[in-house]
Amino acid sequence: MPAAVVPATLGFLDEVPYSQAFGDVYHSAAGGPAQAEHVFLQGNGLPQRWQEPERFVILETGFGFGLNFLATWQAWRGQPGRLHYVAIEKHPYSLGDLRTLHERYPEFRDEAAQLHAAWPPLVSGGHRAELSGNVVLTLFFADVSIARDLRLKADAFYLDGFAPAKNPDMWSPQL
Repeated sequence: MPAAVVPATLGFLDEVPYSQAFGDVYHSAAGGPAQAEHVFLQGNGLPQRWQEPERFVILETGFGFGLNFLATWQAWRGQPGRLHYVAIEKHPYSLGDLRTLHERYPEFRDEAAQLHAAWPPLVSGGHRAELSGNVVLTLFFADVSIARDLRLKADAFYLDGFAPAKNPDMWSPQL
């Protein structure tokens, strides 16, 4: 029987989503969608690299409340191939807290509603959801060390999970 996970605790610091467990914000005060676009999409040369792939695989360390995923999914819309988004999250949010957080980002209303409908129970292990727009989300509710055991070919990496000083396990040389 899968073990229950310790969920993230909803919190804010000056209106920015904040993790008390790690003492860090989920995104800059300038805005999460802009940060997702600049750091993760542009930082990986996306969507330019999506030109006619049969499939594209992204591995994210630290799903948080899914803002990078929502921004990526929205940018992916209209692509002919299939996006496989694989993410590892040790402390996922409850569905209620996800809804509260996503209300702050109306530009992702449609994607967030679909994510909410597919949100898995908070038990350890892998969870897969097939979403509209040829998007497959695979969430691992586990410690990031599971990344060493995954067998996949990622086309892009979203290395996320708070600052290295706040979450050193996420940034270890072994990972």
